[in-house]
Amino acid sequence: MTTRRTVWVLGDQLDAELGALADARPGRDTVVLITSTSKVDGRPWHRQRLHLVLSAMAHLAAELRDAGFTVDERTAEDMATGLAQHCAEFGIDEVVGTEANSPVARRMQSRLGVRTVRSTQFLCHPDDFADWAADRSGRLRMEDFYRWQRVRLGVLVDGDEPEGGTWNLDADNREPPPRDGRSWPTNPSIALDAIDRRVLDALPDGVVGALPAGDWPVTRTQALARLASFIEHGLPVFGPHEDAMLGAEWKLAHSTLSSSLNLGLLRPREVVAAAEDAYRSGRVPLASAEGFIRQIIGWREYVWGLSWWWADGPDGGWRDWNALDAHRPLPPVFRTGETDMACVANVVDGVRDHAYAHHIERLMVLGNLCLLAGVEPVELVDWMWENFVDGAEWVMLPNVIGMSLWADGGRMATKPYASGGAYLNRMSDHCRGCRYDPKQRTGDDACPFTTLYWDFLARNEDRLRGNHRISTQLGGMRRLADLDQTRARARDVLGMLDGGDL
Repeated sequence: MTTRRTVWVLGDQLDAELGALADARPGRDTVVLITSTSKVDGRPWHRQRLHLVLSAMAHLAAELRDAGFTVDERTAEDMATGLAQHCAEFGIDEVVGTEANSPVARRMQSRLGVRTVRSTQFLCHPDDFADWAADRSGRLRMEDFYRWQRVRLGVLVDGDEPEGGTWNLDADNREPPPRDGRSWPTNPSIALDAIDRRVLDALPDGVVGALPAGDWPVTRTQALARLASFIEHGLPVFGPHEDAMLGAEWKLAHSTLSSSLNLGLLRPREVVAAAEDAYRSGRVPLASAEGFIRQIIGWREYVWGLSWWWADGPDGGWRDWNALDAHRPLPPVFRTGETDMACVANVVDGVRDHAYAHHIERLMVLGNLCLLAGVEPVELVDWMWENFVDGAEWVMLPNVIGMSLWADGGRMATKPYASGGAYLNRMSDHCRGCRYDPKQRTGDDACPFTTLYWDFLARNEDRLRGNHRISTQLGGMRRLADLDQTRARARDVLGMLDGGDL
């Protein structure tokens, strides 16, 4: 008797050549994609984030039907119910799937009896990362991981040595924003089709944010076109100003490919190969190619590996970590965008319009504000998960808990990424038109970041005093003649931040 088999495709595995789907055959295998209403309706998702995932799933379903597959797009209260309904209706004997991208989803696959195929969606499988991490006697440094990746993958290397003689050209990629009024690469707009419009019409009432404006690919063809456009127009000018922020530019020369990578529309190896080829053919400088490749095979894969290495650990796992004992609610400005802080208003408005902010805006504006104010880590994790098109939980937990808020107590970053207004003034043009002065820490016109920076150090002095990387800053804090006045101003700032009046 022939076994009736289904391939279950999850919403972040939308690659027809990935895992279980790569081995599927029309006429032999049915494909099921399940939308959980409890998940869709359970959070105030950004409209573009929810549209992106649901539309990409629907477009893949259409492509698979065109290829001859029987495809069941099913909506159910939850995944388990949907799968049970599918198996009963289609008389399925076996369900096979690709390893899920989160521990929770993998446990669900196991609980539901799904046979899983090893995933190749990332270049470093969690098992490979575990082998690498087990050989480390101390901190799992991203730079060490990145160099290991370069050699094992054969990327920008000559044997075991780095191309150009230097592993990391980050020092060349930290320039402040240019003041020459240059134009920045624009993404070709993606026209919405009938599937997009159908998905938008069916979104729940609780979604937030602007309607899609053609920023985010929902098919592999669109994603490949966006990659080609970035390599030609964005990558040549990406490197030097990758840490810069401009009020009139929501992405500068950033690739905006992360959502396509996270959904499986692009494969990391092909993205890295395109960037390396552009360098070797003389189309982009080494600093830009290396900086971008480091984001893919270094930082992205490192965060992916850490999300598994520390998942469900003996001390409760990522979501429970709160080393600085921070419990302030997420400030209202994250929902409203209404504030006199020009940098915060600009970034939150950009999230509303595009469901996106680039990495420095996330770390040094949104994350920095929450770190300085003492915001409950999981509240920022959830907000970013709900609002960013690339906001997979495996991305947000390490980046927020470990990097932005230092809630892991230094497992990931050697010191908190805390800064006052001086950094924002140097790396952005926001301060020019802002009512707050980044050089002042007291008084009504003092920059809230500057005031809260010194208060943060004083508030957490006991926790941080053993950290040699922040000893100079702590020493400077102790020498402030107006520390008491600064901390009094900080109390006023925090009250206004809580009330949405800052």
